[in-house]
Amino acid sequence: MCNTPRPRLTGLLLVLAVYVLLLNGCSKKDESTSPPPPQKVVIQNAGSDTMVNLAQAWAEAYAKVSPNVSIEVSGGGSGTGIAALINGTVDIANCSRKMKPIEIERTKKNTGKEPQELTVGYDALAVYVHKGNPLSEISIEQLANIYGEEGTITKWSQLEIQYAACANDEIIRISRQSNSGTYAYFREALLGKTSDFKLGSRDLHGSKDVVELVSSTPCAIGYSGMGYATKHVKMLKVSKNTGGPSASPSVENTLSGDYPIARPLYIYSLGTPNGEIKKYLDWVLSETGQSIVSENGYVLLPKE
Repeated sequence: MCNTPRPRLTGLLLVLAVYVLLLNGCSKKDESTSPPPPQKVVIQNAGSDTMVNLAQAWAEAYAKVSPNVSIEVSGGGSGTGIAALINGTVDIANCSRKMKPIEIERTKKNTGKEPQELTVGYDALAVYVHKGNPLSEISIEQLANIYGEEGTITKWSQLEIQYAACANDEIIRISRQSNSGTYAYFREALLGKTSDFKLGSRDLHGSKDVVELVSSTPCAIGYSGMGYATKHVKMLKVSKNTGGPSASPSVENTLSGDYPIARPLYIYSLGTPNGEIKKYLDWVLSETGQSIVSENGYVLLPKE
């Protein structure tokens, strides 16, 4: 009869089995105690078409600083951003005009939170004509006469220029749609709060669209942020009064107040910003965030 060492083999297998169980148990314990991966934070941002390129540039740069935060940017106009803030569907709204008191009250009523205003830069609203147009400057008074409902200027010859490329001498007015903060600011700058623009202008959705149409339309005049200038258009010098001193849209003339149609750019948060939203807005105001304002053709905040 053979004497095999089965008890010793059995004992070895038992030890191995216990070791494997202990190893698995340790692994599970390590997995359960290790911190979960950080969740992606999404900040919804909508509003001004004037600011949409700037907001997108901010979002892309901030993704490198805080890869766990995603800034989702959409345009549509200041009115669109404000409407989304009122409905509580965005965290922050970009605006090229101030929120109206009634809009702030509606936001508080719908969301229980009061919008907080933050000035993030400045923009000189440029008046554009085709690059071949001989006109070099224009006054607020003349612009009011071109765009306003009581205005009488409809021909380029009324501005004392001869423009052969525009055979019928007609001034084609390019404007923005009425939900645009740029539209609201430009109208008030020219006409005050009680008058309106005349009918018959070509009203476009975006700031870039205005400049592109002016560049391909010799008879056109339009207005848009100075950051949208191209080599195919000319930005006019603007004076407050006809015959008075004029200034071109520039950083220096915006900060000095010499350029008469410059405005602040705003971000409104839904309530007092905190957490990742506050970190993002603080970054926008930082030296890095403000350098992006300048790189995109806008005027950064004065350091003081």
